[in-house]
Amino acid sequence: MERPFDPALKTLAELAPRDWLPLAGRRRRRVTVEDADVGTLISGAPDKLFRVHDDPEYLLHLDFEAGHFRSELPLRLRLYNSIFEYRHDRLVLSVPVLLCPEADSPQWTGLLQRGVVGEEPFSTLRYEVVRVWQLDPEQLLSGGVGTLALAPVSAVPEGEVPGVIRKMKSRLSGPKAPRKAKDIMAAAYVLLGLRYSDETAHALFGEVLGMEESATYRAIVRKGLQQGLERGRAEGARHTLLVFGEAKFGPPDKATRIAIDAMSDLGQLDELAVRLMSAASWQELVPSPRRRNGRRTS
Repeated sequence: MERPFDPALKTLAELAPRDWLPLAGRRRRRVTVEDADVGTLISGAPDKLFRVHDDPEYLLHLDFEAGHFRSELPLRLRLYNSIFEYRHDRLVLSVPVLLCPEADSPQWTGLLQRGVVGEEPFSTLRYEVVRVWQLDPEQLLSGGVGTLALAPVSAVPEGEVPGVIRKMKSRLSGPKAPRKAKDIMAAAYVLLGLRYSDETAHALFGEVLGMEESATYRAIVRKGLQQGLERGRAEGARHTLLVFGEAKFGPPDKATRIAIDAMSDLGQLDELAVRLMSAASWQELVPSPRRRNGRRTS
């Protein structure tokens, strides 16, 4: 199930992905989004995967965590890391972004080694851990807009949060305001919920923005959450269709996979799930759009 802060974080990561590199101790470089879907291999999926155009190129895998409920985090990182390296033929830097202290553990050391006692490790994975509540707020306020929304939940006492929000608002206002400035402020409002109650977050925002403007951002948040929920349901329906279809027909060909990945209408996906019971092949279930009534379309 998609978590309430997922849409906000995915928006921020895609807005300016290179802004996340300094948090992992890497140089800013041009970054492009890569396919992070591993749904046909394992259940669940990481948050974001980017190609960093450095010399040499490598992949940046951001995995956002907000709860101390995954003791297998390093093993899961190694699994994703290996899959991405195999699929894209690039080295992968995995970066778990821990959003609040509840997500932390002494086990998250940045190094996973497995082997037999008394022998050299069979496997080693190094990963960079970002603990948001330990970050310098001034670094975030003066850094890229992609990570700006993390500033109110960085190393800031509650009494200083309104001042941080005020600086964010100043930076995101005026003729040179970045695109999606309102989305960034809305994301900051969502992330405050990781540390404070809804009432406190509302009061902190209202103190700086005024209750009317604060209500505008809450409306943006509600709309974003609804859109995120709908995307999550469609993603789950596609995943289920692929899993059960693969069990019945074998792996889909490239054209079928592209067609299914492009589907976002829940009604259409539900119809395919029903037809899956009687279909004899992927081609029967998902006819190629290039043919209609037996003729190739232009």
